[in-house]
Amino acid sequence: MNTQEIRQKYLEFCQRNGHAIIERAPLMLHNDPTTLFTGSGMQPLLPYLLGQDHPQGTKLADSQTCLRAQDIEDVGDNRHTTFFEMLGNWSMGEYFKRQQIEWFFEFLTEIVGLDPHKIYVSCFIGDEKNNIPRDDEAAQIWQEVFAKKGIEAKIVELDSAENGDKLGMQGGRIFFYNDKENWWSRGGGIDSTPIGDPCGPDSEVFYDFGEQHHDVSFGQAHPASDSGRFMEIGNQVFMQYRRLDDGSFEPLKRKNVDFGGGLERIAAAAIDSPDVFKISLLQPIIRKLESLSGKEYATHTASMRVIADHLRAAVFLAVDGCVPSNKEQGYVMRRLLRRAIRYSFDLGIEQNFLEEVVPVIADLYEADFPEVKENREQIIAVLVKEEKAFRQTLRKGLRQMQQYIDDGLTGEELFTLYDTFGFPVELSTEEAYKQGIKLSDNWRAEFDARMAEQRQRSKTARKGQFSGGLEGHDPIHLKYHTATHLLGAALRKVLKAPDLQQHGSNITSERLRFDFNHDKLTLEEKQAVEDQVNAWIDADLPVSFAVYPTDEALKMGAIGAFGERYGDKVKVYSIGEGDNIVSFEVCGGPHVEHTGVLAEGGKRFKITKEESSSAGIRRIKAILVQQDSH
Repeated sequence: MNTQEIRQKYLEFCQRNGHAIIERAPLMLHNDPTTLFTGSGMQPLLPYLLGQDHPQGTKLADSQTCLRAQDIEDVGDNRHTTFFEMLGNWSMGEYFKRQQIEWFFEFLTEIVGLDPHKIYVSCFIGDEKNNIPRDDEAAQIWQEVFAKKGIEAKIVELDSAENGDKLGMQGGRIFFYNDKENWWSRGGGIDSTPIGDPCGPDSEVFYDFGEQHHDVSFGQAHPASDSGRFMEIGNQVFMQYRRLDDGSFEPLKRKNVDFGGGLERIAAAAIDSPDVFKISLLQPIIRKLESLSGKEYATHTASMRVIADHLRAAVFLAVDGCVPSNKEQGYVMRRLLRRAIRYSFDLGIEQNFLEEVVPVIADLYEADFPEVKENREQIIAVLVKEEKAFRQTLRKGLRQMQQYIDDGLTGEELFTLYDTFGFPVELSTEEAYKQGIKLSDNWRAEFDARMAEQRQRSKTARKGQFSGGLEGHDPIHLKYHTATHLLGAALRKVLKAPDLQQHGSNITSERLRFDFNHDKLTLEEKQAVEDQVNAWIDADLPVSFAVYPTDEALKMGAIGAFGERYGDKVKVYSIGEGDNIVSFEVCGGPHVEHTGVLAEGGKRFKITKEESSSAGIRRIKAILVQQDSH
């Protein structure tokens, strides 16, 4: 049974047992300011578990897409993913422990077909201080369902995971752990349970992949260990208490069940593989990466896992309306994409590849999530655009990192990588670790200090005029600033005048003005220049920059403004990439990240006036205007 079938069979199973199937919530919850993303199946339903009436009743089920950004650094092993689906069912006062445990066991063994001898469970050991008894009720039910399969389920008390590392299995099948492992509240453990909140013990279900997968460095094997032998595939939360103002706990009149089972992990158990990346929702992505790179998953495992996971997450973020940016959810999306692109270099993929991989991901989900099919082209466009904008910058940043191998990296240098090359500090520090580059002891404080200085400079700058002919740093100013570079490049190309130089510019929110040395243009030449600029806009060329020693930049062919004096180092902006660099100019910035932004809202580049500025100097004024405007 493949992963898609498991999802469908689960929803059908729940429906047969009286549950209403609810739609998945978006990855970004608009009514929950406490978190960036939907991180569990329960999260969108919390108001109803806390007492509100759900419009679809008291027995609900779904398959909820989830994203946990805190797991980004863990991706690369065989089980961690930032994006996953959580199979969920809930009872608001309808059924409780017996029905839930019996149903889940039936689903795993009878529907999915898991070997019951490979299933192990944990329950709550109790808390004497708070007068909460051991969850013998859940343990007894588990013993009964195992007995029906002819399995004697011995109970073992381990209390803590640390004790488990020392004591091991002891022939057990049901294991009692403390509140760090088997208690649910919004605050975590018992003592951190918020006043007034419902809470209760939980019972986790584990699949045993066999002793051969146990890493002895973790100590003895037991279900709550991270040794690799066991994998948690589901958790049943029994909300049966409420915390009072005095810190004590009282039984709830209405007891709730909150069940969550990891779809990818259940699917891994179904194929008896501890590697979740071998399931049917991830293998096609891996195979595509193998085809594009000519490399094998067996030899480039971690890189392919990171790419497959991050792109799957980015696709669903795009489905739910997120776009890459430097703030909040958009920043996480950008980080996921940039990490995926970075790891593609490890596979030898240095060309744009998202246009080929993203459709594979869309194909995997279209049948079960109509919103993927409805937004397919938009999803591809958003992700491909980000890749084009970042890839050239990445190449330059990686080359820059090589300079720090011997001496290490300071916070100051990390800021340079961020400010100059667009490297998020997390990507830089990760790359440093990867390359064995030492970080200074106080790099974080140094980096934060430079960021604070930059913010202060930005505030000061906004009070006066900006350099480079800009009168502001609003998005429209950045568009017009980028357009002046395209205009200069188009003039040189159309007029066959490689020595043509800029002699001044002025940019407002309404138009750009560009002065240059040349004779009067003909109508045909003006039209050709206009057409060329629009062609480059339509090509959605990436815009990036790097800092070079001034002499080196000029030797490389960087074009500078006439009469401008430069320091020892200059910032050089490139438009295009590889063999298609259409503009390579010394400039302080800022610019848009890719030329396609200039066409937003159906806009086109249009020359409104070409006239004399002074002897031998022509002046062009141009605007970005909707195509049907006159």
